[in-house]
Amino acid sequence: MNKNKSIITADDHPLLLKGLNDFLLEKGYNIVGCGENGREAYNLITKLKPDIAILDIQMPFMSGLEIAKKCKTNGIDTKIVLITIHKEKELYNKAQELNIFGYILKEFAIEEIENCIGMVSEGEPYFSQKIKDMLNSNSAEDEALNVLTPSEKKILKLIARDKTNKEIASLLFISYRTVEKHRSNIINKLKLEPKTNSLLSWAKEHHNKLQ
Repeated sequence: MNKNKSIITADDHPLLLKGLNDFLLEKGYNIVGCGENGREAYNLITKLKPDIAILDIQMPFMSGLEIAKKCKTNGIDTKIVLITIHKEKELYNKAQELNIFGYILKEFAIEEIENCIGMVSEGEPYFSQKIKDMLNSNSAEDEALNVLTPSEKKILKLIARDKTNKEIASLLFISYRTVEKHRSNIINKLKLEPKTNSLLSWAKEHHNKLQ
């Protein structure tokens, strides 16, 4: 692996920044500068033209995504690697649109950063498999929700609010047996184990997607 590539790092959390820099320096990487906010990071990139910039995605003055956008607009060839605690699909997609070279989660940064730098140094993008797996899992859940009818979704919302079958029947003006039938259909469609609390657990875990 080529460790001569020049690298700058930036993070607005001093301890995390120090931890990352210490780790990379110990491994023999060529750290040429570090910043504690987005403005410092962008200034370092324009001044030093490093091969790689490892940036926190959210920083004061300028986010990692905004820095990447400015670099792209101004024709700066520094390859951007984003480190983030965020797992939202929108941010991930935005990173891909901006031709960002690396995208890894902070919780797995130390175990993935060397792999990431190695691939990026060779001109290959590195998007963490961990976040891909999470997004694929979320996509599967979204697809599962799409097969539910509006009535089934209403019932799921009420289940998430700890409503009993009897209470759901009363609130929706349907019979107790109809609620039971809907519950059975939902369990089948979501491919849940027919355990007592499996549907309640699923409804509570995904209640924010049922809005």
